[in-house]
Amino acid sequence: MRQSILERARAGDETAFRALTDPYRRELELHCYRLLGSLTDAEDMLQETLLAAWRGLPGFQQRSSLRSWLYRIATNRCLNALRDARRRLPPEPVPPFAPPEPTRRDGIRWLQPYPLGEAELADTAPGPEARYAAAEAVELAFVMGLQRLPPRQAACLVLRDVLGFPVAEVAELLGVTPVAVKGNLQRARASLDRHRGHRVPRQATPDEHDLARRFAVAYLAGDIDGVVALLTDDAWLSMPPAPHEYQGRAAIAAFLSASFAYRGARRAHLLPTHANGLPAFGTYLDDSFRPVATPAGLLVLASAGDRISAITRFHLDALYPRFGLPPQLATGPSPA
Repeated sequence: MRQSILERARAGDETAFRALTDPYRRELELHCYRLLGSLTDAEDMLQETLLAAWRGLPGFQQRSSLRSWLYRIATNRCLNALRDARRRLPPEPVPPFAPPEPTRRDGIRWLQPYPLGEAELADTAPGPEARYAAAEAVELAFVMGLQRLPPRQAACLVLRDVLGFPVAEVAELLGVTPVAVKGNLQRARASLDRHRGHRVPRQATPDEHDLARRFAVAYLAGDIDGVVALLTDDAWLSMPPAPHEYQGRAAIAAFLSASFAYRGARRAHLLPTHANGLPAFGTYLDDSFRPVATPAGLLVLASAGDRISAITRFHLDALYPRFGLPPQLATGPSPA
C-alpha cells in the first residue's frame, strides 16, 4: 500500500479511497455471497462494508493488511445479518400450473446465482493453505452446503479453507481463540461433507459444454425424454425461491411434463451465460399478445461426468442484466 494514497484517503479523498479498495471489491462481494447465499444481499453487504471502511479508515492502525481489515469488516457484517431475526425470506412463488408432489420441500429459498464464468475463476484463486479449489468453492452445491451451517462455522470454513487465511488470522478476524476456530472448522467440515454427500469436485471439460448444448436442444423442443436421458439417476431439480425439489429421472420428468404442458404452443428461447462457474441459460417464453419473449427463469446446470447432476432454475427476472441477459427478446410471429 502506498502511504500517500492511504493518507489522502484518511483525509477524505474519495478517489484515493477507491484506489485502495477497488482491487478487493469483487472478492469481498464473493465472500459475502458465500456466507449469505444471495447476490442481492451480498451487493448490499459490500456497500455496508465499504461505508464502514470509509468511516473507520482514520482508526486503521495497519497492524494487519488492508485486505485482512476489509475481510474483518465484511465477515462481521455478514454474521450480524445472519443473526438478525428480521432477515426476510423471499415470498414463495405460486406456480401457474399444478406441479406434481415434490421429493422434498427443503430448498434454500434465499439462494441466488452469482455471475461468474469459468474464465473468471482464475481471479478468485485461494491462498496456498486452502482446502478447496476456486471452481469448487463457488459452485451452487458448495454455497448451498454453507447455508446449512451455523454462521460462525461457515465463516471459519470460508476464511480458512476457501481463502486460506492462517488459523491465527481467522481467530483475530472473528475475535475468538485459535482453539475455537479449530473446533468450528472440524464441525463445519464434517457437516459440509454430509450436506454435499461427499460429492467429487467437478472437473470442467469440453464435454460439459456439449452436454449443455444437447440439453438446450432437447429443452427447446419440449423433448422430455431427451432431457431425462442426459441426467444422472439421482439428479436434482430445484427452483429457488420455491422450496420444493425433485430428485431422480422420474420425478424430474413429471415436473417437466407439467411445465411443458403449461408452455403449450408458445416458443421457448435460451440464451447461454454462466453462473457460479457453471454453464447456464437465460430462458424466455413467447408472449401471447406481443412479439416479444419475456424471462422465464435462469437455468444453471451442474454435471457429474457425462451427465447432468443438478438443474437449478432461479425465478429472478430482475437479476438477468447481471448475467449479461436482456430483459426481453424481440421475436417474430410464431410458426403456424
